Amino acid sequence: MLGGSAADVAPALLGAVLTSRAGPSDAGSVAVRITEVEAYEGALDPASHAYRGRTARNAVMFGPPGFLYVYFVYGMHWCLNVVCGAEGTSTALLLRAGQIIDGIELAHERRPSARTDADLARGPARLAAALGATGAQNGIDLLDPASPLHLLLPDQPPADVARGPRVGVSSAADAPWRFWLAGDRTVSPYRRAPRAPAPPVPRTGPA
Repeated sequence: MLGGSAADVAPALLGAVLTSRAGPSDAGSVAVRITEVEAYEGALDPASHAYRGRTARNAVMFGPPGFLYVYFVYGMHWCLNVVCGAEGTSTALLLRAGQIIDGIELAHERRPSARTDADLARGPARLAAALGATGAQNGIDLLDPASPLHLLLPDQPPADVARGPRVGVSSAADAPWRFWLAGDRTVSPYRRAPRAPAPPVPRTGPA
């Protein structure tokens, strides 16, 4: 199921459950139902970490699929990505938002600033924090039940999937590679990057 391009795989990841046992062994577990993802298409995508080729930082993105790629952003936040596509293609899906369905008390301890349950994992950095995930989990096999983070894919993709531009990217800003469960209150708000070029003005009149 994870073997296609990131944009093709993305809808199939919505509704998947990611369970985390990261952190101290006595901390317990937190599970999140994925409600929003963004596709990054490797060498074809100027917004991808792998656009300019393989590095020590992005090596996990090159496969095999089903592994976790974790990166640090703004000097303070971790973000989680599910590697997909054929091995060597460096495509991945950023986990943007989700609904905490188990371990909600522990998630609140990790995210004390969250005002509501819906805010606990709304946004990629918040999702990682609620799960207790860090760079220590980079490169783990998400499909292995013994892994500290385990991904359980849904039997079939959800029916009501919306798509649109990705959030906050300045390159390929209008690519419709963000996917979410339509109407779900945990989905993060759309914000266009300040440095992104203006979208093209629709043509009117004869061609």
